[in-house]
Parts: sequence; structure tokens; C-alpha cells
Amino acid sequence: MREISLNLLWIPVAAYLLGSIPFGLLVAKVFGGGDVRKAGSGNVGATNVTRVAGPFAGVLTLILDAAKGSVAVWLAAHFSGEAAGWMIAAGLAALIGHCFPVWLRFRGGKGVATAAGMFLMLSPLALLGSVLLFLIVVASTRYVSLGSIAAAAAMPLLIYFLWAPHHAPPLIVTCGAFAAATLVVYKHDANIQRLVEGRESRFSFGKGKGNE
Repeated sequence: MREISLNLLWIPVAAYLLGSIPFGLLVAKVFGGGDVRKAGSGNVGATNVTRVAGPFAGVLTLILDAAKGSVAVWLAAHFSGEAAGWMIAAGLAALIGHCFPVWLRFRGGKGVATAAGMFLMLSPLALLGSVLLFLIVVASTRYVSLGSIAAAAAMPLLIYFLWAPHHAPPLIVTCGAFAAATLVVYKHDANIQRLVEGRESRFSFGKGKGNE
């Protein structure tokens, strides 16, 4: 069976390596921001790249990081005959690669964009719902971290209800969505602490310091 074929074990390995490419670090350097790990919040994600190297660099990082999740799931779908197990495994592997990249001593980003790219391929409607929630939260609070946490936390429920008309997703997809959401929220642990203490920085476009 393709779902459990050992011949496809290379898929999550390749997905991890793809996810571990530090696009934020590379883009920031190209746009004159230097080592993004030594500026702003020190995070290699799109929000900090925006603060350090400007909006265009941040948007480019967002697109590239999202592409890691999308390409990983697409490759798994292509080579496994769209087997849900391999698709969710590839998406999670890319997400883990982004959050814990071997090239950066396992200190990566927070996984929001890569998770978005992953769910774009798995359930576009669920992703749309989470993006709308993210925008509403950020627009009302200007806390990118809070918007990211809310969107991630809502994803398993959105996947369940929006997978297909009158059909719940396969159990492995539900479990995978929960695992992805848990990892993204976990990576925001410092942000959660600052939110509780009232020390979290609000987002604004342009170069400057922040905590995201």
C-alpha cells in the first residue's frame, strides 16, 4: 500500500531539508539587513525580517517560507498518489525543518508561514478562515503574535468543518493539524509570556525593534 510504503520514506526527509532552508536569513542579508538573528527580536521569520530589512524583504520571506510547506505537500501528493498520510507527514516535516533547522543549530522561525503553505495545499478554505481570523486579531490589537496564535489554534477546528462538504477529514489529517497548531503555539511561548505581562510589542511596518 502506498500509505505505508517504505520506498517513500525519503519524502519527509526531503521535506525537512526543504523546510530548513533559512530564507529569512538569506533575504535579510540580500536586502542589506545583515544577520537578522542579531537584530530586532532575533527571529528569522517574516515579521522580524520586515522590521530589520523592510516590508518588501518581509513579504518575500513570507512567500518563500510558505512555499516550503506547499511544495513539500505537493511533492508528497505527486509521489504518493495523494495519500493523506504522506501529505500530512511531509507538511509536518517541512514545518519542523523551519522551526528547528539543522543549519542554524535548530533555532529557526515560528512556523506560521510554513504552516500556512502546508494548509494551502491540504484545505484552502480552512486556510482562508485562519487568515481572516489572523487579520481581524492583528487589525484590532496590532499584535502579530496574538493573531498567529489565534489562527494556529483555530486551524484544527477549521480543517474539521471545512475539509469537504458534509465530510470530516481523515483522522490522520485531523491529528496532523492539531500537531502543527501545537508546534506553532509552542514556538510562541515567549510571546505568550510577554502578552500576559503586557510587554509584547505592537507591529508597525518599517524597520525597528520588536518581539515577534
